[in-house]
Amino acid sequence: MTRKGLRSFLPYSSSFGRLLYHHHHHSGSPSPAASPRPLQQASSEALMAEYMAAEEAAEAIVTQWRPDAKITSLFRDDRAEAREFLAAVRSVHRYMLFVVSAGDSPASKPALVRGQTVLQCAMDRLEKEFYRILAANRDRLDPESLSIRSSTRSSVSDDAEEEEEQEEEVDGEAAIAVADLRAIAETMISVGYGKECVRVYKIIRKSVVDEDLYRLGFERPAPNLHVHKLDWTLVEIKIRSWIAASRVAVTALFAGERMLLDHVFSGFDTVREAVFVDIVGEAAREFFRFPELVAKSKRSTERIFRILELHEAVSELLPEIKPVFSFVSTVTVRDQALSSLAKLAELVRDTLAEFEAEVHKEHSKMIAPGGGIHPLTRRTMDYIAKLADHDSTLAEIYAEFPFQKSTLHPNFFFDASDSASAAEKTGAPSFASLSSFSSSSSSSSSSSSGNRSGIAGRLALLILALLAKLDGKAAAYRHAGQSYLFLANNLQYIVNMIRHCRLRGLLGEEWLARNAAKARRHTADYERVSWGKVAAEVPSVEVGAGVARVQMRAFVAAVEATCAAQAGWVVADAGMREEVREAVREMVLPAYRGFYQRWKAAVEEGEAAKLSPEIVRQRLAELFSGSDEAGSGSFSSSSESRSSRSEASSRSL
Repeated sequence: MTRKGLRSFLPYSSSFGRLLYHHHHHSGSPSPAASPRPLQQASSEALMAEYMAAEEAAEAIVTQWRPDAKITSLFRDDRAEAREFLAAVRSVHRYMLFVVSAGDSPASKPALVRGQTVLQCAMDRLEKEFYRILAANRDRLDPESLSIRSSTRSSVSDDAEEEEEQEEEVDGEAAIAVADLRAIAETMISVGYGKECVRVYKIIRKSVVDEDLYRLGFERPAPNLHVHKLDWTLVEIKIRSWIAASRVAVTALFAGERMLLDHVFSGFDTVREAVFVDIVGEAAREFFRFPELVAKSKRSTERIFRILELHEAVSELLPEIKPVFSFVSTVTVRDQALSSLAKLAELVRDTLAEFEAEVHKEHSKMIAPGGGIHPLTRRTMDYIAKLADHDSTLAEIYAEFPFQKSTLHPNFFFDASDSASAAEKTGAPSFASLSSFSSSSSSSSSSSSGNRSGIAGRLALLILALLAKLDGKAAAYRHAGQSYLFLANNLQYIVNMIRHCRLRGLLGEEWLARNAAKARRHTADYERVSWGKVAAEVPSVEVGAGVARVQMRAFVAAVEATCAAQAGWVVADAGMREEVREAVREMVLPAYRGFYQRWKAAVEEGEAAKLSPEIVRQRLAELFSGSDEAGSGSFSSSSESRSSRSEASSRSL
């Protein structure tokens, strides 16, 4: 309780001042100066005698329980003596008020001194009892400890009935302790000793709050702490610890202290508010300042997920924080929680903007070996998939920052036909019709509601940036066929990644189907560019035996040369790999098989064996044999080995 609050509640510090204060404000009796002098003398003396007799009886009870008495506790077992003691205290107080109201008399001053001595003795005893009950019931009065103890018993005890009995015993003891504390507090405050009562309460309960926060793993940050200078590993540990402690701290520790105060100081609103601020206020402000300190740490795209988890924890606690800290004087605690939430949200937005810029600015010359999955694809999609797991939190963070479609780069929206024709002319393939991606994702977004559609748009924007980068990297391959494989591999990887995470619900089935088909078109382009000339070596018109021999040799040589040139090329997805192999076989083998069967007699037997369709089939089965070793990262459900797939292919042919 603040000093100002105490003065407003207890304006007089002296014992006699307390008495006058309660006489003027609570008894309703006129002051001695205002009392009518012509009183019935006999009646006054009789009333004085009655009060004195009651005071003497009360004094006997109080003296028996003086603070230095050997008897350790007034509030034990049978509470009859405790009730009798509290009644005696009120009796002494009434006697003193009567003496003051009776006016000046030779006996009034000695009577007041005597009454004050007895009252002080009683207050010393009650203060001692108040301290003892609080100290003895530290854990029982801690709702957080009660909940932990209850769950622990539930997990280790074999006797359910024994558990219930133990729990009832603990709850019963806590209820008795709270009732005793309330009775003492009401008595001490009513006779003007609220300051002493509050002082004892704050000493015990403030230490409980500090100890429990420490036990939960929270250490108050130093005033001059600079989180950005700490090692991130240490900060991450502190974040996990804070998140684990946060719900218990708010719903059990802070809320528990509020509930305990509401019981012990029921009816004394000013006292409750001031004491709560003194016990919990500073600790709570420091507790909710921690997320804001983290928000001031060095920005890093890889750290965003811990920041999102921290934001989620604070956001989920806001509905619990507001009622616990509903006092006017605890507005600083609520403001601190809101400030931390705002700073975390700002950090997330800045970090995502930085990540998007990193994708746009990625200019590495590295190419994926064999046209496989580019590290940029893996890294970016892994990042976006993790972001999708926090879509609700991101929607909250961007609630006041609606997504604008105009922020999409104009180059993302080029026409499919223009792109395709450009690819044909230059021989450099591209992700044709990125606009189809945009329209698909936009329609999916519009079917969602509010902020979630905005988050879908933002994540789609990141994927569009990735696709644009991959489109440029495809041109780095010397062979157009390998460029097409690169595009197919990476787009299929993106499709598979989205299919197996929350992005699927955000972008929609239409997007998945459309882009999976686009990946297959890229493989068809690979087949056309890489194997079209090989298939053309088989004459489509009638030829003579001499020409047939030349064409058979040319065909097999073309197959060998193409397979040799494609050694190390990769088709990352297992299902797509078999589809491409099958498509190549269907493209070149059936026509050659018929041609060979007709003209194999035109060549020598030894050479005929080397030119047989079986030899060609075996060479084609070796295509993309390095895919598994290259580490595809495929999400395909196929688990067959390369050898078993080759056997299946041979059976089909």
